[in-house]
Amino acid sequence: MHRHHSVGALLAVILFGAWSSASAYEARQRACSDSLVRGTYAGQLEGTQTMPDGSVAKIIGVVIRVYDGDGTVTQWDNVKNSATGFVPNRYGEGTYKVNDDCTVETQFHPAPGVTIQERAVIVDEGRELRSITVLPVGLFVTSVQQRI
Repeated sequence: MHRHHSVGALLAVILFGAWSSASAYEARQRACSDSLVRGTYAGQLEGTQTMPDGSVAKIIGVVIRVYDGDGTVTQWDNVKNSATGFVPNRYGEGTYKVNDDCTVETQFHPAPGVTIQERAVIVDEGRELRSITVLPVGLFVTSVQQRI
């Protein structure tokens, strides 16, 4: 009989733990909004770009991004491409949206007629973002940005 009570108590603890984890996850989801990503972030990017002739160029760069907490982003970057060289102090702007699951979608315009789409995850309650480019197709860049 004593063993039956122990199994019941163990089951109750497991169910409570699962419920607590689910509640914490739901609370964390509700905490993610555009205002969580607000302020100035410094970042580093690295990747490759497929060039019009089919060759692949390496890309590195440093970035300052300002997220306004309401869905607008501005950026200054210094990027070096192994095929086209160094582009200093390039300015761009765009929009971002923080999803309930703490991911971020960005539409960014580093130059007239150029759109870069990114997806990011929020780390450390908005103190850091880690992103990848999803469009254009030939651009493969990752970045890590930290709030400064």
